[in-house]
Formats: sequence, structure tokens, C-alpha cells
Amino acid sequence: MATTTKHDVKDLALAPEGVRRIEWADRQMPVLAAIRERFERDQPLSGYRVSACLHVTTETANLMRTLKAGGADVVLCASNPLSTQDDVAAALVSEYGIGTFAIKGEDHDTYYAHLEAAIDHRPHVTMDDGADVIGILHSARREQLGDVIAGTEETTTGVIRLRALERDGKLGFPVIAVNEAKTKHLFDNRYGTGQSTIDGIIRSTNVLLAGRTFVVAGYGWCGRGVAMRAKGLGAHVVVTEVDAMKALEAVMDGFQVMPMSQAAEIGDIFVTATGDKHVISRDNIERLKDGAILANTGHFNVEIDIPALRSLATETREARQLVEEFTLTNGRKVYLLAEGRLVNLAAAEGHPAQVMDMSFANQALAAEHVITNAASLERTVYDVPKEIDDEIARLKLATMGVAIDELTEEQAAYLASWDEGT
Repeated sequence: MATTTKHDVKDLALAPEGVRRIEWADRQMPVLAAIRERFERDQPLSGYRVSACLHVTTETANLMRTLKAGGADVVLCASNPLSTQDDVAAALVSEYGIGTFAIKGEDHDTYYAHLEAAIDHRPHVTMDDGADVIGILHSARREQLGDVIAGTEETTTGVIRLRALERDGKLGFPVIAVNEAKTKHLFDNRYGTGQSTIDGIIRSTNVLLAGRTFVVAGYGWCGRGVAMRAKGLGAHVVVTEVDAMKALEAVMDGFQVMPMSQAAEIGDIFVTATGDKHVISRDNIERLKDGAILANTGHFNVEIDIPALRSLATETREARQLVEEFTLTNGRKVYLLAEGRLVNLAAAEGHPAQVMDMSFANQALAAEHVITNAASLERTVYDVPKEIDDEIARLKLATMGVAIDELTEEQAAYLASWDEGT
């Protein structure tokens, strides 16, 4: 299957299946479809190059189609070596003419070669999930910083990295923190991560959650979603936290809260969702029960101390696909899912399209916003403008057939009088 579109994918012959799955997801993404229709008419991204580093899934494919419909010259690479859907990558290249650099299971060198390919596109707008493209632009490719109008960032971990750059006065261009949009983190992180993380654990292990002690590290929006879904399946949920307010909220939501050092001794299944490193540490690993299952749903595979796990093991083997068994020096067996990478994407299909509809609507409208307002943006991390967030919520309700009330003139005036202090 010949194509002139630049790419590095597994097999272009996989494209027909990818097209079918992309079209299926598109049916569940009516907000993004409405934006794509307007973009095709108005061409707000015409003349601009976009380099995206995102999970290469059916939902992402529909975002790329939307950006291209708006006139953008788009290139996509993977933000995680295990999350790529090879048939989708093939379809993006051969059917939609979008340069794609992603192969499921790619090694370290290939992963970074693909990042470099995206940066070679000389983007005006970057679109990240984890800030890898922005990270390279700020280190090895600083000569290109002046070409970039702005970027967007999809995930909590990436926003943390960007705020650190901003705090140190080193951020080279404006970035929209798409992760902070209410229509993203209230839904994508909670409902999307909650369902897809449980899906990944069950697909890879086929274990029964009911009756198990299920430990969730971190009670942010992702942790809330995982805890809620695990409880719904009958698990006894324990939450570990470092933030007193979040820990209190977890208690009030009906979950047991304790330090990881205690949870390690009683947990059957563990999921990390913090964005930090070594949340399950060497000391915690030494306390684990025989048969404990470890999974991560944070962006990077550092939340579980995998080097310590390997050093404590006398033997390792593949127990099932994406399940690695470690026999520890004390004779206990511990199971690591999906190499400690995002279990919802490595072992399942990631978030349902219905929630990614809102997340990627934010990405598309944020790209339009930064291009339209480039002259007034400063080198800082911005939240998604409230009017974009509100518009996406309205569009989503409309596609669901849900109507809401509107303020009367009298009600609006009454509220305004309070805002004005009268």
C-alpha cells in the first residue's frame, strides 16, 4: 500500500481495520464531530503546523482528523510505547494522510526517534500528553522555541512538569493546560480513567475484584474514579494519600485511608495514580502479600519502584500476556501489569470515546484559541478559557438530548446585583 505521507508504523495493511474502529469511535464523539464540521468550513488552523505527541488510539485519530479539517498540517507520534493501536496508526497514514510515527511496543531508541520526527515537523503548535515534545524543545532543540506559538498539555503529569518550567522562568512559549478544563478532568480523569483502568486490570488478569482489598494510591480525579469503580465491583477499597484534604474527602466518601506502609501488608491489588515516583517503594514491596498485583495508571512508569522489584526477585517469568511474575527472596510472588506503564492503555483501549469527546474538543478549541490570540499570550501556563469549557459542556448536553434551565432577566439582574455588592 503506497503512500507519500511520512510515517513509521507497523504495517499499512492494517489500515482497513483501523478505519472501521476510527469510524466507530467517531459515532461516540458528536462534540468533536460538530467542531470538525465548523473547522472544515472556517479553516481556522490553515497555514499552521501542529506536532502532536498523544496516545495513538481511535479517539486521537478523530482529533487529528479535526485538526486537519481545520487546515492544519499535522504530525502525530506516540506518547507511550505500549498504548499505540497499530491499525489506527496505519489508517491515519494511508487513509487520512496524516504523518504518524508510532509502533506498539517500540523500544526506547525508536520512541525518541519518533519524538524527534515530530519536532522535525517544525511545529507552530505542540500538543502533548506528558510534555515530552515540549521537554525536548526546551533541552536539545532550543533553536526551535521561537517558531512555536503555543502548546497544549493533556495530562496531570505534563502540567506538573510545565508549571515547574514556568516557576523557574524557563518556559519558552505559552501552554494551555487542557488537563485543567472541567470538561476534561471531571469526566476524562474520573469516569474515563476509572472505567478503563479497571478494564485493563481485568483484561490482563481475569481476576475477580469482589471481596479483594484494592489499594488506590492518590485521591485526585483519577484516583477517585478508580476507587469508585472498584467499590462498585465489590472490592474493599483502601486509599493512600499525602494531601490531608484529599485524604479527608476519601474518608467522607466511605473509603479506608492509611499510609502505604500499612496498605502494602493487606492489599491484593494496587493501582498508583499520583504522577510521582516510587509511590510503591522498595520497603513497600518487601511487605507485600503473596500474590499481590501491582498496576499503574499514572503517565510514567516510575510510580512503582520497578528497579527495586527486579533487584528483590530471584526469578521472573511471564505469567500471562502483560503480566510479569516476580518471585521474591522471601518466596512470595508479586505480579506487575503492563511493565508498570499506563494499564488502561497498555492492557485495554483507554478511555471510552464518549469522555474523550470532551477532552479532545478542548484540545481542538485550545489550538484554535492560541492561534487566534497568539499576539496577547505570555510565556505561562494557562487554564482553558471558561467560555470554551462552558461551550463544550453545552454541546455535550445537546448531543445527549439534555435540556437545562436559563436564568430569567430578573434572576440574572438579581445575581448581578450581588456580584456588584449592592
